[in-house]
Amino acid sequence: MTAQNQLSSETSPYLLQHAANPVAWLPWGEAALAQARAEDRPILLSIGYSACHWCHVMAHESFEDAATAAVMNRLFVNIKVDREERPDLDQIYQTAHQLLTGRPGGWPLTLFLTPDGAPFFGGTYFPPEPRHGLPGFVDLCERIGDVWRTRRRDIEAQNRELLAVLTRSVTSAGTAALDGAPLASLRALLLGSLDREHGGFGGAPKFPHPTDLAFLLRRDNDPPAREAALFTLRRMAEGGIHDQLGGGFCRYSVDARWEIPHFEKMLYDNGPLLGLYADAFALTGDPYFKEVAEGIAGWLLREMTAPEGAFHSSLDADSEGEEGRFYVWERAEVIRLLGPEDSALAGRRWGLDAPPNFEGRHWHLKVAAPLAPGEAARLETIRARLFAARAARVRPGCDDKVLTAWNALTIDGLARAARIFGRDDWLAAARRTVDFLREVHWHDGRLLATSRHGRAHLPAYLDDHAFLLAALLELLQSGYRAEDLAFARQLADALLDRFEDKDNGGFFFTAHDHETLIQRPKTCHDNALPSGNGVAAFALQRLGHLLGEARYLDAARRTLAVFWPQLERQPAGCTTLLAALEETLAAPAIVILRGPAAETADWQRRLAGSPFIVISLPNGMTGLPAALAKPESPVVNAWVCRGVECLAPVAKFAELESILKAGEFR
Repeated sequence: MTAQNQLSSETSPYLLQHAANPVAWLPWGEAALAQARAEDRPILLSIGYSACHWCHVMAHESFEDAATAAVMNRLFVNIKVDREERPDLDQIYQTAHQLLTGRPGGWPLTLFLTPDGAPFFGGTYFPPEPRHGLPGFVDLCERIGDVWRTRRRDIEAQNRELLAVLTRSVTSAGTAALDGAPLASLRALLLGSLDREHGGFGGAPKFPHPTDLAFLLRRDNDPPAREAALFTLRRMAEGGIHDQLGGGFCRYSVDARWEIPHFEKMLYDNGPLLGLYADAFALTGDPYFKEVAEGIAGWLLREMTAPEGAFHSSLDADSEGEEGRFYVWERAEVIRLLGPEDSALAGRRWGLDAPPNFEGRHWHLKVAAPLAPGEAARLETIRARLFAARAARVRPGCDDKVLTAWNALTIDGLARAARIFGRDDWLAAARRTVDFLREVHWHDGRLLATSRHGRAHLPAYLDDHAFLLAALLELLQSGYRAEDLAFARQLADALLDRFEDKDNGGFFFTAHDHETLIQRPKTCHDNALPSGNGVAAFALQRLGHLLGEARYLDAARRTLAVFWPQLERQPAGCTTLLAALEETLAAPAIVILRGPAAETADWQRRLAGSPFIVISLPNGMTGLPAALAKPESPVVNAWVCRGVECLAPVAKFAELESILKAGEFR
């Protein structure tokens, strides 16, 4: 019987894009692995995601080609994985690729595995014919098939070594006396690698790195650190990585100037960046940062909101088969739409009067010149006209699955920005998303990782639990809801019960009852997403301080201890965990407001953007946990606490400000 493609019933838009391929794709699972074992055939594992440009290229060149598919189907059991739905598999096999090749991986990731899942050869994109030092894909498949038939002992020996290295990479127990040295080292490393002309760190390609920018922005009494972050945020916003017409940021810039992006727009970037630009505005009052934040939030609510109330995952880099086609312009089109006078202003502002900057024939908008006094309102009219014209083009594809972790990052950014800018609509969107995740992704005390059209599945990972816990704590500071705190406690308990390494400390990426894979990752490194261990330690620690729960504080401390050697040796890349270290060395100040609803809301608004944890509990709220159950009052009373120490309540805002500015509770 001829093998058939079996992707048509999947929820991943990426897998569904491949459901009509002549390749007999199987989703990852026991059925596919059992087939490989029964037939004693190697596995061709292809990992990608729907917004990935080179994934589309390889699909069109190879996976849609009947002759190529026939070779793949003859030689291999072919498994297709969406890296966004299965980050566990992506982490493991990206690490394995680096061990096999000595090079970092990427997408598409193409690996050849033994039937038990151990990789023995791999790469990323392979062209149909040999070019640029890469073998043709069909020739490669035939050579791998021959190696499998003739060199099994060599493969088995290599696999033993690879699996041993993967096993050794799991961290073991630590007993560290924590100090602030890694914080100083990271600051020096970041400022030392700062691009002082364009902002950001290092050269091309250039990624936003929100965790590093947040670290620098938090440096009190450190003007060089804060200025580095603010400078980078401004230069990013002026570049083409920022959508000058529609708001939001692309994943990265291919150059060091932030000018030409890889055009895919990911949810996971824009949630943290929204919070960062809100913080930048809170620190500086600069209206440009407010404008950028409003653009991100506008894009999220306009283009990324699912009908059920959560957020879609990404927008494609391509439209009509070409990368960036939706976003770039021809000068003649701009002149036709705007007329000579307005097109001259648009050209000066966005670089349309310079030579084309995209593929030698198109213009991608960037901020090229400042506005003259009185031009801002006119430019907004121009922006609206160009945006409307662009909206009539063929749109990039949208990956409309809902990922728990990415939505959590967006809830966090929306809640923080809503508080700083006083935007009730943004707060409502954050709450709708939390309510959706609680109703659809939370079943019988278990969190699920993904859904599409209301169908949720796949056990959630460390990131899902940790990011959602942190988002709930941020949301509580924008308006207390008992159900949000209850959900936060359930997630914290799930982290301790189902993910913590009880012997050594820290958290595994997968739960204790997850399927057995060739590695069980446990890492403190930030990648495209913040470190799950870093966010877990940070959020558990804050929840522990808020509720007076020692077990949450202890788990955070164990996490820092087990990764301490890495933090001492190489703090770069572990920024999120260092944020938890900061609050271990100096517990955050917690301000609890109690009194009439209007007055407590006003005090909370006036404290928005501060580095303190501020919880407003209007009179009439009942069933509060003991640590928050302060007495009701006819006027606002503020309790300021740090760790187990609380000051006497104060009833004057000026007195509260004086206490907080004094630095005793920073």
